[in-house]
Amino acid sequence: MKLPEGLSRSRARGAVGTFFFFQGFCFSSWAVRIPDVQQKLSLSEAELGTLLFSLPVGSLLSLTFASQFISRAGSRRVLPGAMLFHLLALLLLGLATSAWQLSGFLLFFGLSGNLVNVSVNTQAVGIERIYRKPIMASFHGLWSLAGFIGAALGSLLMSQHTSPVQHFSLTASLGLCGILFNVPALLLDPTRVQAPKPRNWALPESSLILLGIITFCSMVCEGTMFDWSGVYFEKIVLAQNGWVGAGYAAFMSTMAGTRFLADYLKNQLGFTRVLQLCGLLIAAGLSISILFPTFGPALVGFFLVGAGTSAVVPFTYSEAGRSDNRAASSALTVISAIGFMGFLIGPPLIGWIAGATNLKVSFSVIVFFGLAISALVSFAPQHAES
Repeated sequence: MKLPEGLSRSRARGAVGTFFFFQGFCFSSWAVRIPDVQQKLSLSEAELGTLLFSLPVGSLLSLTFASQFISRAGSRRVLPGAMLFHLLALLLLGLATSAWQLSGFLLFFGLSGNLVNVSVNTQAVGIERIYRKPIMASFHGLWSLAGFIGAALGSLLMSQHTSPVQHFSLTASLGLCGILFNVPALLLDPTRVQAPKPRNWALPESSLILLGIITFCSMVCEGTMFDWSGVYFEKIVLAQNGWVGAGYAAFMSTMAGTRFLADYLKNQLGFTRVLQLCGLLIAAGLSISILFPTFGPALVGFFLVGAGTSAVVPFTYSEAGRSDNRAASSALTVISAIGFMGFLIGPPLIGWIAGATNLKVSFSVIVFFGLAISALVSFAPQHAES
């Protein structure tokens, strides 16, 4: 991958960062309006939970063709189109009038979103190679920052009784402007990529799978925090109504903030030590929240979990994408396939265990996923920056 003629690397980095930002902004715009859509369609918690499965299923479906599609057409061509479809899917979610429509639109939303995910991370790997230093976490930091801003804007619009479709129209309009301005600055890549010979793979399949498992563990933790942090603060911490979302805000703020520091830490401490620390922070934060389920300690615990999850996904994506003899889109597709299973399995797992026991017990299970990250990363492949 290379820079377009006459374009600076900082301009290209800004363009790719903008796509990361609007992907996160789009996702958070949907997430914050889920209660409104539930009320509009008169869905029970069980019905809503079943319908929400459509989103990760759509993400997994896209993985069946994402690698070949991006390798043949090029991430520069795929990314803008995928982002347009993702914004369209968001609009359709606001227009859904029945459960089956919502399910179909969520499938479309997940499919287009993960196509954006693979193609934008392919671009980010190219930018990182041009810079010759770790910068992947800063891109993912923009995604998290956008999630924080999108949630805040969504809450403001909800307080003004703005409908979901009006909210999503605003999000789509802003995203469209971002696409049109930044498409010319995306990296150039070949439209055809010759399939590598398995014997010459610089990144062995077993090592790639291991990176995927580490990603899976992190995404189980992230999915749990996204879907269950508010419930935990409501039912276990017994936070007052105005503070039920404090745990989620704490988690998101440190996940976003730490991502902007993670590349520096990787430069100083290395891939293995940073991710070992991340796993321990996840386990420690959850343990504090479980052992001391009052507002102050639980808030501190969720801060730590956010810091712990910050670097895992961007670092595993970066390591996988630097394979010399394997297309970055192919490696990232494998990582995404395994990792997104964490989003698919994690939240329902919490619900099933909580149903049989309680939320404190189910959160205790997630502690082991944090510890698994620290244990497994010692065996993960690493590549020198180039």
